[in-house]
Amino acid sequence: MEESKKVDRSLGLLRVRLLRGVNLAVRDFFTSDPYVVLSMGKQKLKSRVIKRNVNPEWNEELTLYVEDPSLPVKLKVYDKDTFSFDDPMGNAEFDIRPLFDVSLMDLRDFPDGSIVKKLIPNRKNCLAEESLIHLENGKILQDMFLRLRNVERGEIELQLQWISIPTPRCASLDSSPN
Repeated sequence: MEESKKVDRSLGLLRVRLLRGVNLAVRDFFTSDPYVVLSMGKQKLKSRVIKRNVNPEWNEELTLYVEDPSLPVKLKVYDKDTFSFDDPMGNAEFDIRPLFDVSLMDLRDFPDGSIVKKLIPNRKNCLAEESLIHLENGKILQDMFLRLRNVERGEIELQLQWISIPTPRCASLDSSPN
C-alpha cells in the first residue's frame, strides 16, 4: 500500500519509544541478544539487536499508523541467533484505546505535567505497574511497563506518544475575486 494512502486513512500516529528491557530471559548460555518486534494489524516494525544483554537499553522510536484504535499493539521479544532460528523471549500486547480517547479530549486548560488518566494492572492486560497518560510539553504521552507472557521472566519499558494528523481542509468553492 502506498504511504500516502496509509496517511489518508490514518486517525493518527502512535510513536512507541522502546526504552529498555528488564531481567529478560537467558537464551544463549549466560545471556541473550534481544530485539523487539511490534505489530498492529498488518504493520510490523523491528528494533535493533542489543548484543549480550538481558537488561538492554534500546532508547529507540518506532512509529505505527493508526487506522483502527481498537486493534491491540502486539510486542514480541526474540533472541537473535546466527546459525538457527531466533528464540522467542516472551510477548505482550497493549490497548491504545485509552490513549486515543485522551487525544480526542479538549486539553487546552490542562497544565503541563497533568495526569489525564491512570490505567491499573489487571488480569486482562500485560501492565506490570500503573500506567499514566499525561501531558508533557504539549504532547500526550503514556508511560508503560509490560510484563512479558509465555516466558519465565522479563519486562519491557515503553513510552507511547499520540500524534494527531491534521485533516486537510477543503479549498473554498467561492472563486470570485472579492
